[in-house]
Amino acid sequence: MKYVIIGAGGTGGILGFYMTKAGKDVTLIARNAHLAAMKEQGLTVRHLWDGTTETVQVKAENMETYESMIASAGEAAKPDVILVCVKGYSLDNTVPFIQKITKKSTIVIPILNIYGTGSRLQKKLPELLVTDGCIYVSANIEGPGALVQHGKILRVVFGVREKSEFREELKEIAKDFSDSGISGELSENIRRDALEKFSYVSPIGAAGLYYHATAADFQREGEERETFKAMIREIMALADAMGVPFEKDYVKVNLEILSHLAPESTTSMQRDVMDGKQSEIDGLVYEVVRMGEEYHVPTPEYKKIAEKLKTTI
Repeated sequence: MKYVIIGAGGTGGILGFYMTKAGKDVTLIARNAHLAAMKEQGLTVRHLWDGTTETVQVKAENMETYESMIASAGEAAKPDVILVCVKGYSLDNTVPFIQKITKKSTIVIPILNIYGTGSRLQKKLPELLVTDGCIYVSANIEGPGALVQHGKILRVVFGVREKSEFREELKEIAKDFSDSGISGELSENIRRDALEKFSYVSPIGAAGLYYHATAADFQREGEERETFKAMIREIMALADAMGVPFEKDYVKVNLEILSHLAPESTTSMQRDVMDGKQSEIDGLVYEVVRMGEEYHVPTPEYKKIAEKLKTTI
C-alpha cells in the first residue's frame, strides 16, 4: 500500500522512519529546514534509553511538490492511506491538500493528541473514509532531520466509529504497522480506545505545564503524581458519562506507561509553550472542562489547572 504521512515530527516522523525502514512505500510531508535535511541526509532517530542513533533514507516532500507529482503522475500514484500527524490546531489546514491527492478508496487516519478528530475531519471529507486513531509514543524533533525517541513504547490504535464503515484494507494497514515494529491495533471500539489514550496525554500535558515538571516528578510520590492520578479519574468519569466506560483502571495503566519514560522527558505541549509556539492547550485542557459541563461530570482538577493556565499563558 502507498502511504502519505502529513507531519514529520514526533508522531509522523517516527511512524515514517520505522515504516520506511521496513520497506513500506511512505512519503513524509514536511517543510522548511526539517524537509531539506531529510532530503539531503535522511531521517535520524536517537533512542534516549540506550543512546543509539539510526538514520534511514526517507521520501519527503512539501505539500506543493507532492501535489504536482500526483497531478502529473495520475490516479495510480495517489496514496491508499493518509496518516494525519499534525497538531490539533493545524488539522483544518490539511483538508485542501487531502482533497487534491486522494482517490475514492483512500483511507484517512488522523493520529492526533486531541480527542474526536476523526469525526471532525470526516465532516470536511464526506467522500472519503476517515477513521479515528491515536498513538502511544514519546518523541520529538531535536533538530532538522533529527528526532529523539524517549521510550520504547510505539503503539497505534485505529478503527471506524461505525461497524458499517469497516473495510478489509484496515487489516492490511494494521499488518503494515506490525511489520514495521509498530504495535498496530485495529479497534472495535475506537471512541473508547481513543479516550483511553487521551486519559494519558491530556493529564500529563496539563499537569506537566502546571507544575513545570518532567517525567521524574510524576514517577515519584508527591503532589504532581497525585494530581496526575486525579485528572485521569476525571477522564474515567467522563468516559462513564459518555457511554464508553474503560475496561481497565487507567490510573494503573498510565502510571505504568509513565514509569518507562526517561526521567527528563517532557510533553510536546510543554515544549511548545516554553518555546513560545502555538500549542494544543485548548484541546488538551480547556476541552475537558467543556466536556465536563456537557456531560455534567465534575472536573475540579482540570478547572484549577485551566484557570491558572489562562492567566499565565
